[in-house]
Amino acid sequence: MKFFHISDLHIGKRVCGFSMLEDQKYILLKILQIIKSEKPDGVLIAGDIYDKSIPPAEAVQLFDDFLTRLAELAIQVFIISGNHDSAERIAFGSRLMDASGIHMCPVYDGDVASYTMEDCFGPVNIYLLPFLKPAHVRRFFPDASIETYTDALRTVIGSIDLQKEQRNLVVTHQFVTGAARSESEDLTVGGTDNVDAEVFEAFDYVALGHIHGPQKISRDTVRYCGTPLKYSFSEVNHKKSVTIVELFEKGRVEIRTEELTPMRDLREIRGTWDQITLKANYENTNTQDYMHVTLLDEEDIPDAAAKLRVIYPNLMKLDYDNKRTRSTRCLGTIDDIRSRSPLELFSEFYENRNNQPMSDVQTEYMQALIEKLKEVE
Repeated sequence: MKFFHISDLHIGKRVCGFSMLEDQKYILLKILQIIKSEKPDGVLIAGDIYDKSIPPAEAVQLFDDFLTRLAELAIQVFIISGNHDSAERIAFGSRLMDASGIHMCPVYDGDVASYTMEDCFGPVNIYLLPFLKPAHVRRFFPDASIETYTDALRTVIGSIDLQKEQRNLVVTHQFVTGAARSESEDLTVGGTDNVDAEVFEAFDYVALGHIHGPQKISRDTVRYCGTPLKYSFSEVNHKKSVTIVELFEKGRVEIRTEELTPMRDLREIRGTWDQITLKANYENTNTQDYMHVTLLDEEDIPDAAAKLRVIYPNLMKLDYDNKRTRSTRCLGTIDDIRSRSPLELFSEFYENRNNQPMSDVQTEYMQALIEKLKEVE
């Protein structure tokens, strides 16, 4: 049985003030073309459909069009909500859409939604597990000891009546320990959102969402497919793709990827003003790409951004790398701040103010406090 694994569409996202909606429409059409060619039995969409819990109307319309086209192909589609989504909005109309083969994960209520498909090797059981925090799970298992994300997921999975002799697949949206992150993902307190990969041991394939770089965790069949587009310059070297998973007899899974080429790439270039603006250096490149330009000139170029946009109309970011900027870099750049967790930032602030690091007790207290605040969001 063949599945397409995609996630983290983040429809409606803006990067450095630029709307990505046109690029998202383009890449979703590319995905549809690959689906038509590959003819999978199902499509797994592992959360973060939208970039905001209340998405703009244009984002909803784009996703509606994508689902309509999938339904016309008579392909079963399995969708969960991620941490950027509203679980209630994703679940809206799910019972009506089931008949069309579009299966939207309901809001978690203590039970895990499941579906079964059959092929010549027997049944494949598909479990839909949306983004969950420990607080979401405790209310349904008051007698269980649930302190961490691993505790929560272990408890939820333990409540499933898994037929271990059959093939079992789970679609979920969590940060599995060991995954490499990028700047465009939400950072949580010093690793407290980690889930140990061993909680998924019973599944033949784990379709993960949340992390933007495609990668496997602990074994080939526990995988992040990554985003279909680059959403930050920390992803500039990512090769975006869709993951194609084929389940044969129990114990045999084959995985491959199909690369996605965007309408406009995210690119970074460095050089002096004369090098960057020399026609021979840019005339054979896609000047419509989203650009991060780093100038190496010691003196600032007047109106550099406006002038560069004559060549690169989608210039997203301009900065300098010279003696002056290197001397002030110790203060911490915006990118550096964004890449660090709240606990790390507070720890540095505390040490700067008190000339000593926080104690273990203070660190544990702050970690618990920040996590509690995250649960209230």
